[in-house]
Amino acid sequence: MTVQELQKAFVDAYGKKEDAIYFSPGRVNLIGEHTDYNGGYVFPCALSFGTYLLIRKNGTKEVNFRSVNEPEVIKVSLDKITEPLAKGTWANYLMGVFTQFIKRGVEFKEGYDILIWGNVPLGAGLSSSAALEVVTAFALNDQMGTGYDRTELAKIGQKAEHEFAYVMCGIMDQFASAQGKKDHAIFLNCDTLEFELVPVKLNGIKVVISNTHSPHKLGDEYNDRVRECQLAVEQLRTVRPNLNNLAELTQAEFDEIKGAITDPIALKRARHVVGEVQRTVDAVKYLKAGDIETFGKLMNASHDSLRDDYEVTGKFLDTLAEEAWKIDGVIGSRMTGGGFGGCTVSLVKNEAIDTFKEKVGKAYKEKTGLEADFYIAEIGDGAKKI
Repeated sequence: MTVQELQKAFVDAYGKKEDAIYFSPGRVNLIGEHTDYNGGYVFPCALSFGTYLLIRKNGTKEVNFRSVNEPEVIKVSLDKITEPLAKGTWANYLMGVFTQFIKRGVEFKEGYDILIWGNVPLGAGLSSSAALEVVTAFALNDQMGTGYDRTELAKIGQKAEHEFAYVMCGIMDQFASAQGKKDHAIFLNCDTLEFELVPVKLNGIKVVISNTHSPHKLGDEYNDRVRECQLAVEQLRTVRPNLNNLAELTQAEFDEIKGAITDPIALKRARHVVGEVQRTVDAVKYLKAGDIETFGKLMNASHDSLRDDYEVTGKFLDTLAEEAWKIDGVIGSRMTGGGFGGCTVSLVKNEAIDTFKEKVGKAYKEKTGLEADFYIAEIGDGAKKI
């Protein structure tokens, strides 16, 4: 939809024009998966598609939530805004953000009419939920004049997901949506939140996102991985009492003390995290040096680890990655996002893109029965007012 079409939809829904329009993007993570809640490094970039929010103060004590993507209209009184609706209700993401502002002492004296529309493919692992949380936080921050910086808005979005969507996500998705910059990726330390915007210069190469159309629903399986990593830390503390998270360990340090992890599943999860943190640090170094070939090899190794040690890929993601690796001109390919369905991200030479789409798409359909979609990723800016 165009902005003009969204404005018309708002008037059709509420009878009056919106006060303001905001946008926040989805993201793709180039490397560094399931490291964020373990205090490690990630390397995401914001995308050009995301979520739009139109808002107007309505002079009542109610907040009205509508989405172009969803049929129901949800009305919530301000005195009930901190109480989650039924699990899975889309408005919970926005209500969670309102709640975080209230917890910070912000008082909402009147309600809002809100209309949402997003063009992030749902269930694709490109952070449609984070885009929704961050656009809401950005809008309320502007409307209420609270002056929170982008990092604080990312934290607000993360807490909303924890408390209202019940997914114990790390900070990466919300951070990328808030802090993204056109043609840059974000090298983020998820422990300290220190970050560097790194130019993504891929001469003759494009970032291609391949959608399995096997939607992922993060929840119990994701939270299981969080718990398994926490168990690994607890067992490692028997020999290293001051350990806070897995990402503090170098590969050599981990190899020396990994015997303290007696749970075999926790050991596999920890092995992935420690290795993935190192791969991410190395990948950024090679990107800065212009060595894209080695960057691609690290992407492939990341997928292998996510498949074998973290066990979050599955048939659909593995098929896309393995078929991509067969194509001459593919620099690297891996799953991106939480896993359990969703998307892969690939670096593909310009001259190989048509072949990539044709051959990977054909093989994927033959092996899974599903049609894959392919998007040429444009790296865009973070949250903004339109």
